[in-house]
Amino acid sequence: MMDTNIDLTLSALKHIHNMTESVYTSKQLIDKTIKNLHLQDSKLNAYITILDEYAFERSIAMDEKINRGEELPLAGVPIAVKDMLAFKGYPTTAGSRTLENFIPTFNSTVVEKLINAGAVIIGKTSCDEFAMGSSNEHAFTGPVHNPWNLDCVPGGSSGGSAATVAARGVPLSVGTDTGGSIRQPASFNGIYGLKPTYGRVSRYGVVAFASSLEQVGPMAYNIHDLALLLSVIAGHDPKDSTTLNEVVPDYHTSLDQGIKGMKIAVPDNIYDGANKIMQSKINAALEIFKNNGAEITEGISIPSWESALPAYYLIAPSEASANLSRYDGFRYGQSSVEYSDLWQRLENTRGLGFGKEVKRRILLGTYALSAGYYDQYYKKALKLRTMIKNDFKKIFNDYDFIMTPTTPAPAFKIGERITNPLEMYMSDYYTLPINIAGNPAISIPCGFIDDLPVGLQIIGKDLEEQKLLQCAAVYEKETTWNQEIPSF
Repeated sequence: MMDTNIDLTLSALKHIHNMTESVYTSKQLIDKTIKNLHLQDSKLNAYITILDEYAFERSIAMDEKINRGEELPLAGVPIAVKDMLAFKGYPTTAGSRTLENFIPTFNSTVVEKLINAGAVIIGKTSCDEFAMGSSNEHAFTGPVHNPWNLDCVPGGSSGGSAATVAARGVPLSVGTDTGGSIRQPASFNGIYGLKPTYGRVSRYGVVAFASSLEQVGPMAYNIHDLALLLSVIAGHDPKDSTTLNEVVPDYHTSLDQGIKGMKIAVPDNIYDGANKIMQSKINAALEIFKNNGAEITEGISIPSWESALPAYYLIAPSEASANLSRYDGFRYGQSSVEYSDLWQRLENTRGLGFGKEVKRRILLGTYALSAGYYDQYYKKALKLRTMIKNDFKKIFNDYDFIMTPTTPAPAFKIGERITNPLEMYMSDYYTLPINIAGNPAISIPCGFIDDLPVGLQIIGKDLEEQKLLQCAAVYEKETTWNQEIPSF
């Protein structure tokens, strides 16, 4: 069995849980964590870059701060960050060969907040290229492996961030979610993953995929840590005009308030395309919420739910085609310098730098935005988006939460869906509508099917992450799913 580092991560989280004094200094903790991560990564391939030297030096600085009595919420805690977020002076590749040698000259806002909170960024995790994927098979460094079954995918695009937390390599990680890219890998790996309300967390310094859909969010293997991490990274950012100027609660201080009297809506299409065993898992979870005082109403109609998949795969590729136009070999990215002709150089730069899935989405988006097709495709997708938002608003006029499976089934085998894009896209059937509507949603562990984890998705009202976390805390208290650790 691979060392899970569980004693080390619990030690690191003494600051979070107010535990007795750790037996490790930050320096000792980081040294042990780095050694363990290299061992784990020989099997998982979860990291693009492990920041050995930086983390070691940072841990010494954190020990000095701790000894001076400085109170920092994440002092000395190792954390992994998806390689979509800029980290000054260190590679930020977005999983793409195009950015293989890109070194940012600034920090993303989320990275800056983590540093200010005392966290030790221990590595940049692998992701599908430019966050385009549902399996983490599309990074230029190769596929990431699921620690529960190394032959299976960890989900995507934040698969590296999920896998390293599930393996207990680190206690916390940060991902991004454009169509389910935090929640789906959280489900596949048996951990917690939260997509905040659009605008709750800054996107400044995040490599752009689909700007109107994506959101940065936390991942952890217990709800308390997840809530604390969200408290650290959330908030208004003058550098990002899409962030909301709203007070950020101390999410982790209200987890014991319960859900008595809260109303849960269960959609009538909840099991469309889902694994049959999934139904029993979700029903068992709903029973726990009912026993804790929640009111559950099944068969709620959300008419536009089925429209989310086609709407997403017009809106997201369209925005991607615009965002990725900057990678031309002149302003950003690698360049095919052997071609002196401008157009040959541009064509070969993008042809060699981008993978198949990115090319597929750029072509789809460019087509949808082209003259003669904009009204026929993209404009109709925007109308569907409005319908989806309105349907969610109607539900939340009467209910506190909507609950669904996070994914139709557990993790699938590496390579199983790589040649079938439509089947791959269906992995996000339950998560896509939430990105289009902009609401917050969380995936929580709710059992296993064929020894692989599955997740329950809880969707909430705008800016009501606190209620989502309270609801998840009730379930965590009644179950032990998050205490299961993979052996690989």
